Amino acid sequence: MPRRDIIVIGGSAGSLDAVTEIVAKLPADLAAAVFVVLHVSPTRASTLPEILTRAGRLPAIHPADNQPIEYGRIYVAPPDRHLLIENRHINIVHGPKENRSRPAIDPLFRSAAINYGPRAVGVVLSGSLDDGTAGLYAMKKVGAVTIVQLPSDATYSSMPESAISQNSVDYIVPAAEIGPLLQQLVEREVVPEPRVEAVSNNLRTEVEISRQEIDSKELIDAVQSLGRLTMFTCPECHGTLWEMKNGDLVRYRCHVGHAFSIESLDGEQGEKLEAALWSALRALEERGALARRLAKQAQGNARFTMAEKFRERARQADEDAGTIREILLADPERALLAARSGAQTANQQTQ
Repeated sequence: MPRRDIIVIGGSAGSLDAVTEIVAKLPADLAAAVFVVLHVSPTRASTLPEILTRAGRLPAIHPADNQPIEYGRIYVAPPDRHLLIENRHINIVHGPKENRSRPAIDPLFRSAAINYGPRAVGVVLSGSLDDGTAGLYAMKKVGAVTIVQLPSDATYSSMPESAISQNSVDYIVPAAEIGPLLQQLVEREVVPEPRVEAVSNNLRTEVEISRQEIDSKELIDAVQSLGRLTMFTCPECHGTLWEMKNGDLVRYRCHVGHAFSIESLDGEQGEKLEAALWSALRALEERGALARRLAKQAQGNARFTMAEKFRERARQADEDAGTIREILLADPERALLAARSGAQTANQQTQ
């Protein structure tokens, strides 16, 4: 019988200590390959392979595209690249961001689901928001073993809690126990489960989008097959978003390939809205300053009616600027209200 020989690990904020502790407890002769995606800066060189190599007995590297998979190795997603796996080799792609990240966790987990099914083990560690939830859900559906760091053990509990909320988790354990658990799972033979679902066409399509394997002329039709068109636009490229549902899990994807959970879409829209408010504040302050200068000039030319018109324009600009500044500085949550209201409306429309 086959054994579990593919381990995929995803984490974000606060996950470095956890993944270091995990690899420190893996044996040098581990009969599996380990793949790690942590959210890292796209513009800085990553020293994560060196850190993980020093921490344990397994060598860690940033793999090259099409590199063969070997047991007893840790493959780390390079900055600004998605890490995906196929049968026997690795894909490194500069595909569209998912959940505002590249590398993102979900593309790796989905590729493990369709190519390795019950032979794979998925692990979600500390992090904000919910990257990894959809990928872990897909892995569970095809019979993979799923593990989540105990939320109370995580520096940031949002990612573990989100995965747990989808009822797609086999083990919830502290980081200190994940390494030994992985070793036990690798040593066990895979016993076929009677209720394991076949890999869906939608899951394959999403992996093909991440790999940029779908011809641009066919992308819109491919995304159209995943869900229903919405009124919302992609914060990254401003294209139309399609809504996808897997049980209670709701996500969004544009035809270019950017993908968002509800939480990541809410966060991205909130940031765009705040940026727009700061831009509006700047424009209003400049308008007020210009109106005062024009009023002074008109007053000096004895054009008193025009001067009063410009003074009124300046007063209105100052008042509007003051309102926006109050929102931005006194109560930041109000700056995100419109974005959150939009996300909540989208959620209600799906129920």
